[in-house]
Amino acid sequence: MKEQEKEKRQRVLDPVSRISEIIFGVLMALSFTGALNAATTGREEVRTMMMTALGCNLAWGLVDAVMYLVATMTGRARNLTLLGVVRSAKDRQSAHEAIAEALPGRLGEAIGADGLEDMRRRLVALPDVPARVRLGRDDYAGAFGVFLLVVLSTFPVVIPFMFISELAFAMRVSNGIALVMLFIGGYQLGRYAGGVAWKTGLALAAVGAVLVSIIMALGG
Repeated sequence: MKEQEKEKRQRVLDPVSRISEIIFGVLMALSFTGALNAATTGREEVRTMMMTALGCNLAWGLVDAVMYLVATMTGRARNLTLLGVVRSAKDRQSAHEAIAEALPGRLGEAIGADGLEDMRRRLVALPDVPARVRLGRDDYAGAFGVFLLVVLSTFPVVIPFMFISELAFAMRVSNGIALVMLFIGGYQLGRYAGGVAWKTGLALAAVGAVLVSIIMALGG
């Protein structure tokens, strides 16, 4: 039970997933703000853009939240299946092969027979294994967190249009905020991966600008 609770917390707090959701929300908002034309766009069009950007991120936040729950259930079902295979294996070698196949990359080869046997014993000794996969309160809280990340990431990009009457200046401020957010997201990912954080931040900001250009070219 403690291991399952730890898994839930790790899923909700996974920095890569969290930052990716924020970046996705920023890019979606940019695809709308970037379509404005400072020379021809009026305040009514700006209001429409803000509502459309928010509505789009609300929809995609809901989609991402549902997919979070789907991924959670799929991962647990896969783990439960692996546990059943290991416990019902006719011999240790068969159990070792099942565990090694489930491990990422060539990790199964790297840890060797002793490591696989240690994992087999731990899996067999696990108590209180549920008979079926269920979603709990923490899972729904995590899905709601994913939804909020996508939706709230819209606001920093569109807020300048609420308080700055000059559209051209509002667009520059909005784009500047978006680039800063992308840089911070890339910086955090680079630091998490153990690379050069500021280079990752700059790279992600540049890639984000290119992606938004492609999104707009394809019709938003």
